Amino acid sequence: MPAGTKDDPWLLKTPPGSSDITLYRAPDASPPALVCVAGGTELRYHLRAIEDLHQMLKQHGDWMELGNADEQKDAKPGTVEAWARAPDNPVGGWYGIRKGFRGRFANYVTPVLEALGLVELEHGPRNNRVRAL
Repeated sequence: MPAGTKDDPWLLKTPPGSSDITLYRAPDASPPALVCVAGGTELRYHLRAIEDLHQMLKQHGDWMELGNADEQKDAKPGTVEAWARAPDNPVGGWYGIRKGFRGRFANYVTPVLEALGLVELEHGPRNNRVRAL
């Protein structure tokens, strides 16, 4: 299994399997980041998202809809995407670091948790869900 570093990144697919994504940890970035490269676009999420999302899903205890949405669109309430933007989550708002590129959290972060064996993730064409293992 890849180490999840810049030199040995995770080469994954989005939950529907429609796009290739490359992700790696950048612990020395400010703030520490989970870097995602999708189709030439670089997105950065707080590195703690991996642990925080897993903990939230364990507490949720059941399947949760991903609810993928771009930053400019509202996230469906009760979804992973909505949680990743909520003022009461562990970072107090957006897990996405760079304004304009903060959305699509559920689409890009959940495959990392699946690769790490932390969650079960659905892979249908749309409306996928995730749950903690």
